[in-house]
Amino acid sequence: MAAEFVPGNRLTLLNSGEDYFPALLAAIDAAEVEIYLESYIFADDVIGHQVANALCRAAERGVQVNVTVDGFGARNFKFDFFSRLTVAGVRAMFYRPEIGRFHFKRHRLRRLHRKLVVIDARVAFVGGINVIDDNNAPFDMRPHYDYAVRVEGPVLRQVHHAVRRMWETVSWVNFKRRFRLAPVADPCCAAAGDQNAAFLIRDNIRHRNDILHAYLDAIDNAKHDILIANAYFLPGLRFGRALYAAAQRGVRITVLLQGKSDHQLFRYATQTLYATALAAGIRIFEYEKSFMHAKVAVIDGEWATVGSSNIDPFSLLLAKEANLVVRDAGFAGELEASLRSAMAIGARELLAEELSRQPIHSRFLRWLAYGLVRAMVGIAGYSQRHWQSEETKPEER
Repeated sequence: MAAEFVPGNRLTLLNSGEDYFPALLAAIDAAEVEIYLESYIFADDVIGHQVANALCRAAERGVQVNVTVDGFGARNFKFDFFSRLTVAGVRAMFYRPEIGRFHFKRHRLRRLHRKLVVIDARVAFVGGINVIDDNNAPFDMRPHYDYAVRVEGPVLRQVHHAVRRMWETVSWVNFKRRFRLAPVADPCCAAAGDQNAAFLIRDNIRHRNDILHAYLDAIDNAKHDILIANAYFLPGLRFGRALYAAAQRGVRITVLLQGKSDHQLFRYATQTLYATALAAGIRIFEYEKSFMHAKVAVIDGEWATVGSSNIDPFSLLLAKEANLVVRDAGFAGELEASLRSAMAIGARELLAEELSRQPIHSRFLRWLAYGLVRAMVGIAGYSQRHWQSEETKPEER
């Protein structure tokens, strides 16, 4: 399904938790009718408790507060927050809760990876930032580097519909019928600004490829510059071909990736792609200042996206994801300036001669990591053939 851009929005770019959490907490404290919050991680740290306290205060003053967390990413939530929140009147549920331990389950790869908050159907937050303190990381990886967007305007109708539908679906699956009887705030569709935006999700039915196709359309139409910053970058066949074609027609392509990773297997697998990308003229930078968790892109200074979707098979084919796509030179320019500044301060460019000096065993380990990741996709129910062909079905384009 193509992105449905709507005009009249006001979008505020938020850089990491330093910008995001003060804005989020202020909005929660101002809530009057309802709050929907979705997060993959809800950490037992300073930020987690600040957000939990704000949600409790809102519920205690009569706001209907609905919290959905992932059963694997936020598996601590049951012990750290659930009782306190429910006593205060917060309605909380798990998406695919973990049952049992110490054995592999295929469904662990099918996660609720969205980071969304909608308050009174009048303001929303969309991005890649979990409920976790920026400094909740090993010392040399602090602080987290990520983005979110504060959203006001007509595109809220799309965001509100998505969180409402997720809540109803999880309620039904968990037999929480009393949670399904919820009053609905009417989305505020009045113009709040002059920016064009579309809200995209990834699920397993109607919207399986929406985020992927938005990227591909933007790359296919790029004329000058493509700047992608993505924490976990392992594109499929169609995505890689689109980037290569753009490079061949003279588009300047820059990819910013993690230099410090919490998933070394993914990092090693991604590094198998470096030689081909550099040979095509694509510049690759690794962010080494701290832990980069961003999932953003800017194309031709006009098109931008901020969201939760990594460019890898797990995000693009398996997980529940959400991205905001923007057509606005002002917003795109602000995001690009922020990325360029971060790269100048904390990133290092990878050069072809570095790769040529890698020992044979190092190259072998990286290809082994790549093979393991592909095998994991197959175990989850997506074979290598499906991974490649899923992106090219014309009837779903």
